[in-house]
Amino acid sequence: MKSLVWLLLLFVLAVALAVAAGYPGYVLLAVPPYRVELSFTLFVLALVAAFVLGYSLLRGIVRTLQLPDYVRRFRAGRAEKNGRAAMRDALTAYFEGRYTASEKAAQRAIELGEQPALNAVIAARAAHALRHFERRDAYLAEPAGKVPGEDTMRLMAKAEFELEQHQPQAALAELQTLNDTGVRKHLGAMTLELKAQQQAHNWDAVLELASQLEQRDAIHQTMAQQMRQHAWLEKLRASAGNGQALRGVWKKMPAEVRHTAAITAEAARVLMQAGECALARQVLTESLNSEWDSELVALYGDCREGSVVAQIEQAEAWLAAHHDDAGLMLALGKLCLHQELWGKAQSYLDASLSLQPSREAYTMLAQLAEKQHKPDEAFKYYQLATKMGEATSSART
Repeated sequence: MKSLVWLLLLFVLAVALAVAAGYPGYVLLAVPPYRVELSFTLFVLALVAAFVLGYSLLRGIVRTLQLPDYVRRFRAGRAEKNGRAAMRDALTAYFEGRYTASEKAAQRAIELGEQPALNAVIAARAAHALRHFERRDAYLAEPAGKVPGEDTMRLMAKAEFELEQHQPQAALAELQTLNDTGVRKHLGAMTLELKAQQQAHNWDAVLELASQLEQRDAIHQTMAQQMRQHAWLEKLRASAGNGQALRGVWKKMPAEVRHTAAITAEAARVLMQAGECALARQVLTESLNSEWDSELVALYGDCREGSVVAQIEQAEAWLAAHHDDAGLMLALGKLCLHQELWGKAQSYLDASLSLQPSREAYTMLAQLAEKQHKPDEAFKYYQLATKMGEATSSART
């Protein structure tokens, strides 16, 4: 548009000069005692030249006065360009695993004033990867950010670092500070809080957070289920030695968790350790009637307190459907040994060994031989149990 205007002005000027050249008039300038007579054409040319000269002079003066501001803007632009380049180098080096180069580039970006809060976090992460914890903490000790999100970056980074160093309480404090700033809990903060609560053994909080993250599709359903199972297991273990507390935990446990074989087995063990054999038998019986598990039925034989005739009857009732289960035979052998039914104990233990040799079955046979005052036979079974244990350990390694 500017070019068009100037082109039109040039055309107008050319037409004016052409008209003036054909006009025989003149201009008289009288300044007593002087008189100057000029042709009209020369006067117009002189006037145009004076205007151009005056405009150029005025523009030069303005440019000279604006020069300091121009220099400042030029330097600021160059610093901003260099700062962005330094930040880009810092991020590139960090994700490439070149942490020393990343930290140096982030420092340079901070010095150039390019997003100091963001580059401080980048430098802190690089220093953490290099295990330079004092420098890391110095970067994160900067004053609170002025732009929304800067405090969030800093607090999230601090919480993450403290979790990696197994300082869950400090991490939870940082996340609480973040919550106090009014920032709505986002998935990253909730995930960090879940890890912190796990490290701090706050299992009720773990159960709540796992459900919230599952509802928001932040974790897979299977992972959430495993987290809940682990949390309930830990709650059971934390209640070990307190029968009333154990009963309370078991009562509150959801059915889908309670019927898991691993949960049932751990619950039975903890209950037996707490002297709650009756409840342990009930737990195992309900689980086995719901879904059969060979390991659980072997554990059923460990609930030996007082008379176990009712247990033997229950286990023998399962034989009709599970006559080829080595764990069931082992449980019956244990129960019959406790009830001093030597012949039945021998028969069930031999049957268990014929189905699947195990260290525990040989140990039970050794104890049976001792009770029958057969030391040589007991010694033989103990040797077999030891060899079986060594073979199992070698297979695992």
